[in-house]
Formats: sequence, C-alpha cells, structure tokens
Amino acid sequence: MTAATPGVTPSPISTSLISTLAGSYYTDPAIFAREQEQIFERSWTCVALVADLAATGAFQKVQAGRESVVLVRGRDGALRAFLNVCRHRGAQLCTEETGQLRRNLQCPYHAWTYDLSGKLVAAPNLTSMPDVDRDRYGLLPVHIREWLGYVWICLGDDPPSFEEDVIGEVVTRLGDVGSIERYGVEDLALGRRIRYDVAANWKLIIENFMECYHCATIHPELTEVLPEFAEGYAAQFFVGHGAAFGGDIDGFTVDGSAGADKLPGVSDDQDRRYYAITIKPQVFVNLVPDHVIVHRMTPLAADRTIVECDWLFAPDVVASGRDLDVSVELFHRVNQQDFDACERTQPGMASRAYRDGGVLVPSEHHIGEFHSWLQERLA
Repeated sequence: MTAATPGVTPSPISTSLISTLAGSYYTDPAIFAREQEQIFERSWTCVALVADLAATGAFQKVQAGRESVVLVRGRDGALRAFLNVCRHRGAQLCTEETGQLRRNLQCPYHAWTYDLSGKLVAAPNLTSMPDVDRDRYGLLPVHIREWLGYVWICLGDDPPSFEEDVIGEVVTRLGDVGSIERYGVEDLALGRRIRYDVAANWKLIIENFMECYHCATIHPELTEVLPEFAEGYAAQFFVGHGAAFGGDIDGFTVDGSAGADKLPGVSDDQDRRYYAITIKPQVFVNLVPDHVIVHRMTPLAADRTIVECDWLFAPDVVASGRDLDVSVELFHRVNQQDFDACERTQPGMASRAYRDGGVLVPSEHHIGEFHSWLQERLA
C-alpha cells in the first residue's frame, strides 16, 4: 500500500505487515469534515426501513453527512426525501425524529407550508405576493431509492450508479445478486432494533467488521456457532463463501439452539451458513438461514458514531409473538464486544505511538483496500 496522503507510509518491516492509515484519520476534525462532504454527502447511504414509513403522511428525520433530511410518504403513495430546511429563513421543518403528518409540512417559525410533494402551498400573506413561484420555493429534493426494504438517499447533484456502488458490493461479495434475493429481505418484518452510541470513529467500526483476526479473542459465543472464525478467517473476504455452522449447532442463536424456520427462499447450499457483506460507506448486512441482520451507521463526530441494528424475520414469526431473544442476543453480544473494542482503540489513535499508524497482518490485508477507497475519495 503506497502513501496517497501525508502521514501514511509503507511499512519497512516485512511483506507480512502493511501499514494502516495514520492516527490522525481517526481523530482530526478537519479530516472528518472532508469525509462528511466527500463521502457521506456524495454516496448512497441507507437511512430508514421502508416499513417504518408505510402510512400516508408518515415522516422520519435522518442525517446524511452534515445535512438533516426529512423522508415523507406522499398522498400518491410515493416516498420522497427533502432537505429538512424551510426555504424562507432556514428553520428546520421537522425536529421530531418520526411522526405522522395530518396534512402538510409546516415550518414552526413563520408557518410556510409545503404539501407532501414538497411544493409551497401556503404562507402568511402569500396571496399578496403573486410573483412568488411556489414550485421554485418548494423544498429541495434529495435523490432516493428503495432496495432490500430500506430507504437509500444521496445528497449529490449527480449521484453515483446505485447498481455499481450498492448492488455491486453485494455482487462482489456473493458472486451474484440472486444470492441475496433468495432471503426476500424486502418482505421481512422488524423483530428487534437496538441503537448503539459508539465512542469511536466510523472507520474503526468498518475495519473491525471486515476482519476476524480478533474473533477468537473477544467473540466466544460467535466462534462457538461459527468455529472457523476462531482461526481468524474473514468469511466476507472470499467471494461466495459463507461460514459454516458447527456440527452440533442447530441455529444462529446465543446457545446454538434452533431458531425460527429457514426462510422459504434460502437454498440448500445457503442453509447452516453465515454471510457478511460490507456496503461502503455505512452498511453491514448479515445473512443467516432464518433471519437477516442489518447495521446502519451515522457518523456524528470523529470520535462518535451511531449504529442502528435491525433483526429481520419472516412476518409470521414476528406476528406470532415468538420470543426472539435467543436469536437477537447472539449478535447483540457480538455488537457490544466489537464496539467495546473500537472504543478501547479510539484513544490510541491520538497517541504519538500511532502517529504514523499501525500495521495489518496477512489476514487483515484486505482492509488496505478500504483505506485506498477512502483516500481516493478524499484526494
């Protein structure tokens, strides 16, 4: 890995060890601001579950880079995204995280009012200003897509190809898009959601998810279910490979007991296997035979990241009221263990011992590709 930015130098130690990013990449507010602008405001990011916005007038406030965005379900059934900013004096329209609109979006400051398609429809004394173009002064739209049952947005004027940047990550990992379509993720129901407030840089969380060199050290429950992870094996680094369940394991649960029935579309060769997918810059998708786990990250500062984790099951499993704790608890523990490790790592990023970075062992070398991806976007 060659230096593309000051502070990143190749390791002279051996070919077994290659350099990481310099510590400043994880602590410097100026670098974080560039990441917000160059990455999170120009990439497709996953921000909400479609099912949470099913009813007409349902809205949700989300964050993308430095921008607040409001998602709203229109009367025509379409889901739209707008910058959460009134065109009059810039007040935020929605301050609550979620809610249900009776009729329109109205600014609480001067009562400028927008319909659910974003058009300016009313304001005090608006009739006395006939030259005000109600379309021109409507809310500013944000590019939006729905995929895997989630809402994806892009703030860029000219968004990158969704097929290449998002679906392409799945194809790169699994070999084809059909492999994930068999899980029917868009038809699954939310069984549990846990929000984690992590005192660590978002890149530490991605790097942690990408490797399993740490699994034997901090994930006893996970390596019991997936024995090959104890060998430091990163399943997502190998195209199409899923980590096999242990021989005496009946399900992807905290104690290895049976979970729910296998999802109907999952093929025999996907059964009893775990697949992990990283969709840069902020989504992890975990596939197991009876449910799907989706992580969505929102970086708030160089040393703070919000992670929302959804456990998705077949609708009849959720509707039955079945106890999902034994399934949820496994990855909840994995999350806690991972985020604790990231929080232990964050202070070291500011140490002079890490001024020029650290090193990656061979089973972590693929993290260097993520570093190169990052540097290309910041260049």
